[in-house]
Amino acid sequence: LVFRKTARNFNPDMATAGKFCVAEVEEIVPVGSLDPDQIHLPGIFVNRVIQGKFEKRIEQRTVRKRA
Repeated sequence: LVFRKTARNFNPDMATAGKFCVAEVEEIVPVGSLDPDQIHLPGIFVNRVIQGKFEKRIEQRTVRKRA
């Protein structure tokens, strides 16, 4: 697993300490497509993988008019 941004705080530690680890992921990539040095949690610690359906919302920047 590769964690992004603040997900790297405690997630790898909790996954290695727990008895059972379920990973909800955005994307499943083929074996060998990731650089081994960039992997934060080896697959040996993951018991189940679920690919989630994430809705990517469009954000609109709103600012007030200058006075």
